[in-house]
Amino acid sequence: MISPFLVLAIGTCLTNSFVPEKEKDPNYWRQQAQETLKNALKLQKLNTNVAKNVIMFLGDGMGVSTVTAARILKGQLHHNTGEETRLEMDKFPFVALSKTYNTNAQVPDSAGTATAYLCGVKANEGTVGVSAATERTRCNTTQGNEVTSILRWAKDAGKSVGIVTTTRVNHATPSAAYAHSADRDWYSDNEMPPEALSQGCKDIAYQLMHNIRDIDVIMGGGRKYMYPKNKTDVEYELDEKARGTRLDGLDLISVWKSFKPRHKHSHYVWNRTELLALDPSMVDYLLGLFEPGDMQYELNRNNLTDPSLSEMVEVALRILTKNPKGFFLLVEGGRIDHGHHEGKAKQALHEAVEMDQAIGRAGAMTSQKDTLTVVTADHSHVFTFGGYTPRGNSIFGLAPMVSDTDKKPFTAILYGNGPGYKVVDGERENVSMVDYAHNNYQAQSAVPLRHETHGGEDVAVFAKGPMAHLLHGVHEQNYIPHVMAYASCIGTNVDHCASASSASSPTLGPLLLPLALLPLRTLF
Repeated sequence: MISPFLVLAIGTCLTNSFVPEKEKDPNYWRQQAQETLKNALKLQKLNTNVAKNVIMFLGDGMGVSTVTAARILKGQLHHNTGEETRLEMDKFPFVALSKTYNTNAQVPDSAGTATAYLCGVKANEGTVGVSAATERTRCNTTQGNEVTSILRWAKDAGKSVGIVTTTRVNHATPSAAYAHSADRDWYSDNEMPPEALSQGCKDIAYQLMHNIRDIDVIMGGGRKYMYPKNKTDVEYELDEKARGTRLDGLDLISVWKSFKPRHKHSHYVWNRTELLALDPSMVDYLLGLFEPGDMQYELNRNNLTDPSLSEMVEVALRILTKNPKGFFLLVEGGRIDHGHHEGKAKQALHEAVEMDQAIGRAGAMTSQKDTLTVVTADHSHVFTFGGYTPRGNSIFGLAPMVSDTDKKPFTAILYGNGPGYKVVDGERENVSMVDYAHNNYQAQSAVPLRHETHGGEDVAVFAKGPMAHLLHGVHEQNYIPHVMAYASCIGTNVDHCASASSASSPTLGPLLLPLALLPLRTLF
């Protein structure tokens, strides 16, 4: 029950809040709804083309509350109130929910979830590219339990493939596309226990260069894991933490170059200037490693040395689209997750807005006729915003009233747990005494933790393009790559593609049947 004090405060604030003049006219809302209805009716004609191309955008930690807050932020960055804004992903015609739990975890991590949405098999927390028969940190449970990803299926079908991320290229999300590891933290052999090394397990950076040697495009951070121990970084010469980590003495950049055919054009770049100077029409293979570890937050990014996610996506697409057989591209907005873990909502939300811009860039460069685009998250966070804020309230601003318990103001954005828990003189910190609009402000949390945790609720799946309608309702997370593979006629489930391959305009006609009438082997 809301106290009378709060009712008065909220009522006064909302009465004085801004309402756009056009929204006072009921016909505005009726016409908007009718236009939406017309567009929805068009969806009765399903796009059953073969997906020549598949793009998967993965917002790490991008739960529904993050999507909503990012939408408001995007609008406010364009000097609007924000709530009415449409993200690029909001424009996708089909939306589903994904159940994110790992086989051994109610609230998941990014490794087990990546195995689900890339390999089609749910797995244990902390493991990548292996089934649930593999136990975390136990190297000897890996062999025989490896599972392959949709990136491998696409490459085996003759398509070009790419990975673009704002994290390390050997971080949890991208590593599930090519590696099989009992521990997501085995970035290089330096991070592996002696037992695992003696049992023959390989670190994830090593696997990136050896498991699928012809990945066409790889971009992100993670330089230090490619070089011998203590090798000075090309950009941060005085930073010891940026130095090489490898104990085996390998220079994996040289290894990558050695695996490429001499008649092909292979390029390694480490900064934005080199990347944007490339002529994509003359690039067959590209490796771009722009930071020793993860890439910088978008708000902190050096425009001279680090490309944005949108820029990396554009270059990747210009390279991949040259293949007449099509491509698969994995794009990760990976630092949304990091911002939330640090309690820095402003960093997290700007990362989400930048990923949405990359989605728009990809949409402008491709066609829904032959490109299936899927946008989703691996998991959520204990991030929320509320407090009866009025229309147009800054997403990083204060709620319109003080607490009726401790009489102190509070921000609309809060976390269930994390590093933002602060007590001053035995009481909750007064946020009006700090710069809560600062890029690195840590929003208050209910429970003190050094690092905020993931959330366990379902996450959204947005889809457009061929067979996007198969992503509907509530699904297990591992269902997602099965749909992408089915739509693009790759992997083991391709019986339905025989008639499509001979047609001038390939379509997957059999999928017009109700799913319940299809044989089990076709579905799975």
